[in-house]
This record gives sequence, C-alpha cells and structure tokens, in this order.
Amino acid sequence: MKPQMKHLIPALVPALLICQPALAHLNPGEHGSFMAGASHPISGADHILAMVCVGLWAALLGGRALWIVPTAFVGAMSLGFVAALAGMPLPLVEPMILASSVVLGLLVAVAARMPVTAGAAVVAVFAVFHGHAHGAEMGGAHALNYLAGFAVVTAALHVAGLSFGLLLGKASRQPILRGAGLLVAVAGSALALAG
Repeated sequence: MKPQMKHLIPALVPALLICQPALAHLNPGEHGSFMAGASHPISGADHILAMVCVGLWAALLGGRALWIVPTAFVGAMSLGFVAALAGMPLPLVEPMILASSVVLGLLVAVAARMPVTAGAAVVAVFAVFHGHAHGAEMGGAHALNYLAGFAVVTAALHVAGLSFGLLLGKASRQPILRGAGLLVAVAGSALALAG
C-alpha cells in the first residue's frame, strides 16, 4: 500500500460513519418491506454510530459478551419495535438514540469493564428506543419483513464493530480502539448539538 493511502484510510472512516444516503427511508411499495427496514438503521449517523459501538464495546468486554451484548441489543430493539406497533408511547426517543452513541462511545473510550449481564442491560435500554423509532417510522411496510430487514442490518453493523474491535483489541492497538470510541462520542455529541 502506498504511504499516502495509509494516511487516507483513517481519515475516511469517520466520513463513512457520518455520511447518509440520499433517500433516508426506502418506500416499501417500490423496494419491498425488507429493504425498507434494512435501509432504516443506515439512514442516520446516530443509528450507525451506536450500533457499531455496541460491537466495539462487546469486543472490549470479550468472552461471552462477544455474542450476548449484540444479541441483547437486537432482542430489545425488536421489543421496542413491537411496542411502537402496539401504540405504546415512549418519551425522549430521539434524545435517547443520540445519547446512545455518546454513552456507548464513552464506554469504549474508557474501556469500561462490567459484568456481561450489566453490559447487555445497558445496550438493551438504548436498543428499546432504537426499535421504537424503527416502528414509528415503518409507514406502509409489512411488519415482519421490515423487522427482519432492520434486524439483519443492525446485526451486520454489530459484526462490523466487533470485527474492528477484535482487530484492534490487542494491547498495542487498544489506544486506537479507545480513540475510535472517543470519536463516536464526539460525533454523537455533535449530532445532538446540531439537532
């Protein structure tokens, strides 16, 4: 790899994390309910940052957290989705989604350690709000297909964070991983201030 490319790649990562598609939500009538659901988690930087950070933090926690923490997020997110479909109101949805990227980013930045069940509970609380937002913005999509779409993409974002975290999890590279968490927290804060 050329020396210039080595410097370009780290600069592109934050840009890729905050870029947004031109069509924020796909029309289920044109693209299908699954694709409409799949597009929702990647339609906002706040969702992307939080979901990637779940994987980063799970990688830092290690052991059973590698699968329990992301699974807790997807499960609780699905419950939040069902709550929205049932018409259950949930206050502060958007602020909690923004807070999730800040808090999860800080947990990675400080390499916070806690029992796996506590870590799963932390991400589950935020996940309920993410799921509720997905449900509230479902439009005319078929619920199960839409749920499957955003659950698959969410899991893929967790895997991306896990992969990055495991790659950088060695002691010599951990400052980079923690720096990535700090960048997520800063980006989440910027999004909160911009909104």
